[in-house]
Amino acid sequence: MEYREALRFLNRHVNLEAAAGRIHGLSLDAMRGLVGVMGDPQTDIRTVHITGTNGKGSVAAISSALLTAAGLRAGSYTSPHVDTVRERLAISGEKITEEAFGDLIGDVSRYVEVAPERPSYFEILSAAAFLWFSNEAVDVAVVEVGLLGRFDATNVIEADVSVITNIGFDHTDGAGDWRRAIAGEKAGIIGRGRPLVLGETTVGLLDVFIDEGPDPLYEEGRDFGARAARRAVGGQVVDLWSPYGHYDEVYLSMHGTHQADNAAMAVTTVEAMLDAPLGAEVVAAAMCDLSVPGRLEVVAERPLVVLDGAHNPDALRSLVASVPEVFPAGRRILVVGALGPRDPGALFDELAHLAPDLVLVCTAPSPRAVPADELARSCAERGLDVEAVPDVAEAVRRAVALAGEDDLVLVTGSFYVLSGARPAAAP
Repeated sequence: MEYREALRFLNRHVNLEAAAGRIHGLSLDAMRGLVGVMGDPQTDIRTVHITGTNGKGSVAAISSALLTAAGLRAGSYTSPHVDTVRERLAISGEKITEEAFGDLIGDVSRYVEVAPERPSYFEILSAAAFLWFSNEAVDVAVVEVGLLGRFDATNVIEADVSVITNIGFDHTDGAGDWRRAIAGEKAGIIGRGRPLVLGETTVGLLDVFIDEGPDPLYEEGRDFGARAARRAVGGQVVDLWSPYGHYDEVYLSMHGTHQADNAAMAVTTVEAMLDAPLGAEVVAAAMCDLSVPGRLEVVAERPLVVLDGAHNPDALRSLVASVPEVFPAGRRILVVGALGPRDPGALFDELAHLAPDLVLVCTAPSPRAVPADELARSCAERGLDVEAVPDVAEAVRRAVALAGEDDLVLVTGSFYVLSGARPAAAP
C-alpha cells in the first residue's frame, strides 16, 4: 500500500481523537478482536506504558532517548502528532518512513477485514505500532496512552513498567469527585506486581493506585525528583535523583521546570525497566539533544516564535509559569486556537496572566474547533486586546508581521493549531 493510500484507508475509520472530547462507553472489545486475529503482536515486546493528563508525551520522548542511549533498540508510540502521522511511530528516535508506513498499514488492513468488530483510526494505528515493533524486534517499546487508560486501545499490552504523570482537569464534565474518577481510569494501566512510577502527589488519591497492586511504587518527591533547575542556552541544567542514584549538572535541552520533573520521571522509569542505574554518561547523552514538537518549541527567532500545545488548565499554568522565565522578551503576541467541548473562558483566564499585548484567535483545523469569533468574544470579556483571524497560517503571519525583533509570538491552545503554524512562522 502506498503512503497516501494508507492515509486514505485510516481516514475511512472513525477518528475519536478528532471527533470527540469526552468519550463515554469505551471498550477494549474491538481492539482485542483486531490484535487477536493478528496473533497478538503486543505480547512479543517488553513495554513501558505511560498515561497522565499532562507530560506523558515528554516523559515518553525522554524515556525513549534514555533507552536508546543505553544501547537498546527502543520503539515509541505516541499521540497526537503535530505535522505527520509518522511522528507517532519511531524506533531509536527515527520516525517510520513513508514506504514502511504504507506497507505496515497495508498489512494491518487485511486483518481489519476479518476482525470481529470494525476498529477505529486509533485502534488501527495502535495495532500497527505493535506489529511494527514485533517485526522489528525492538528491545523495549514506550507506549503512550491516547485517552485515560483502562479502556484505551493501548491497554491490550501488559506493561513491564507503568507511568502515571498526573491527574488534571481534561476529558471530564467536572461532576462529583472527578479527580478520583479520572485517577481510577488511569490506574487501569497498572500491572499487579509490576513497577509503577507515579508523578501524581495528591495524598487523597494514593489508595486508588495502591489498590491496583503495583510493586514497587515509586512516588515523585519521595523516591525521585528534580532540583536546582538553572536556565541555560537552549534549555536548562538540572540535578536529578532517583531510587538508583543522583545525576547532577545534567544539561536538558527542553525548557520549563515541569520538564525537569518529567526528566526525573523518565530516568526512574527506565531504571525501573532495567532494574539498574543508567550511569551519568547515558543520562547526559540522552538529555542533551532532545526535541519534542509542540512543547515550548522554538521555531523562529527575531521575532521569537514558540509553539506549545497546552490545552487544559494544568498545561496552561505550566506554560504561563515558564514563559516569563524562559523567554523574557519584549511584547507578547499570542496566537490561540482551541477545541470544544473545553471552555475557552478557562483558557483565557490562564493566558491572561501573561499580560499579552495582543491575542490573535483562529479556528483550529478540527471538527471540534471553537470558531475564531467565539474565541474572540471570550477573550474580549477578559479585557484582552484581540483580533479574529480564522485561518491559522494567516494568524501566525500577521503576528510575525506585527512583532518587533525582540518580541515573542506564542502559538498555543491546541496541538491541532501547531501544524499550520510551523511553516507560516518560517523566516
